[in-house]
Amino acid sequence: MQDSLDWLLALINGVNAAVFSAPVLIALLAVGALFTLWTRAGQLKALTHGAALITGRYDTGKGSGAISHFQAVSAALSATIGLGNIAGVALALEFGGPGAIFWMWVVGLAGMAIKMVEVTLTMLYRNTDDPDNPHGGAMWVARRGLPALSPRLTRPGAWIGGLFCVALITNALAANAVFQSWSVADTTRSYFGVPPLVTGGILAAVVGLVTLGGVKRVGAVAGWLVPGMAVLYVLAGLVVLTLQADTLPGVIASIFRGAFSHTDATGAFLGGGMAMAFIWGLKRALFSSEAGLGTAPIAHAAVKTSEPVSEGIVAGLEPFVDTLVVCTITALVILSTGIWQRDAGLQLDPAPAWKSTGDNTWSLANSPAPAADDVTLAAGDRIFVVAIGDNGERQRLFGEIRNADGGPVINWQSLTADSPPQLVDNGLYRDFTGATLTARAFDSAVPGLGQWLITLAIWLFAVSTMITWSYYGEQGVVYLFGDSWVAPYRLGFCTVIWLACAGWVEGARDLDAVGVFGVALMLCINLPLTLLLAPRAIAAYRDYLARLRSGTLR
Repeated sequence: MQDSLDWLLALINGVNAAVFSAPVLIALLAVGALFTLWTRAGQLKALTHGAALITGRYDTGKGSGAISHFQAVSAALSATIGLGNIAGVALALEFGGPGAIFWMWVVGLAGMAIKMVEVTLTMLYRNTDDPDNPHGGAMWVARRGLPALSPRLTRPGAWIGGLFCVALITNALAANAVFQSWSVADTTRSYFGVPPLVTGGILAAVVGLVTLGGVKRVGAVAGWLVPGMAVLYVLAGLVVLTLQADTLPGVIASIFRGAFSHTDATGAFLGGGMAMAFIWGLKRALFSSEAGLGTAPIAHAAVKTSEPVSEGIVAGLEPFVDTLVVCTITALVILSTGIWQRDAGLQLDPAPAWKSTGDNTWSLANSPAPAADDVTLAAGDRIFVVAIGDNGERQRLFGEIRNADGGPVINWQSLTADSPPQLVDNGLYRDFTGATLTARAFDSAVPGLGQWLITLAIWLFAVSTMITWSYYGEQGVVYLFGDSWVAPYRLGFCTVIWLACAGWVEGARDLDAVGVFGVALMLCINLPLTLLLAPRAIAAYRDYLARLRSGTLR
């Protein structure tokens, strides 16, 4: 049984690696470029006319639907502005270097055009049998849009829509309910000592109370939660950037330089070329904005409007806010404070000797933990040194601080090399990753800001993401099984949240790979579907703009 599970997991990881490889990511970028040309830089229309629609300057609030333009874009943003904006950007910098941020911007701009087209298609093919509770998304585009091309595609369209829903529900449960809640519980425990079970109970109750109210309550909660949390986070970031203003010119230069050339290894960064910056920047933008996945259209399908294109234009704002504003703030804070180098301010003096721990594996002898006047290492802290192996590549050797009779010592792990590696220097670096790295960046500029801001942001971001993704999965359940299965699904979603915080996730970390597989499957279904039906969206888009220019649109 275990061998079968290992084989299945290896297969899933292989598919994930293939889907999120450079060729596929380049294809995504190419589709965004095509839609940009096709809509004649529709991103500008999203920033101008889209903003006017959200503020109510144009009255398109007639027809079927349940929520406003503003509530729809807030609900969609609540699914994308989440832990990825805090932790994901830090990972992109860790593996892709500063240049990853440039490619994140490029895909964010391309994603604006993709969002416009895919949401317009959803509005054209949404199910309004219940005018007060419309259903839409890639599954309905497949079910209704493909038969519009040819009656022979009626059954395949329905099956493709069903397959999309399976991936959607998988991602909602495996990636969002589990890992969003676990991240909140872990951060809250580490900073404030709150038991994960308590955190899980609170999260499950909050998400349950919101989702029980359906799309209207999801839209209403997102309508005040998303703007509030985004503004709070951005303002705090601007405070840090103001304090670090003298470093910003160099930071911006490093972003553009790293996007097109090799970034030399410095500090904790192991170095990387343009390819790594490109791939990690594209990955971050894709996961952040969800452009091309077909998820945001599910939220937009519930908007009350008689103009399908108007909601597509509004949706174009989302990658701008999520990727080009919130993610950029995180990146600039991490880079400008220098915390991405993770320098612990401590030296190994003297450096311990290397020892063999097996075939082609090496470690350092356990050594006393160094200390300085303003820096101390406590039991449980993770640190690392940078070493060069026999192939000339830089590697990290991790260690953990443990208490011993003579005082704290570093218990070193091991790394792989044919011969004893050499330390680059005797410097120690702290093992800050993800949200912790971002929190430390804020703390380094304003002591205590990271602890409180990131904890609050993680709570708000995670709750907003989970309530929207619960609704996304719910719409997949409706498509596959009907309304009668909605209540059991909601109960199951909240139960998974609690189980994740109860320690169940420790035995299910591979669910992250399953969740990524769900994202990969959605992308592989929705992107070709959107490209195939795009001419209909573009025709509707041009008709809408013609009426807007002629003054017949009110």
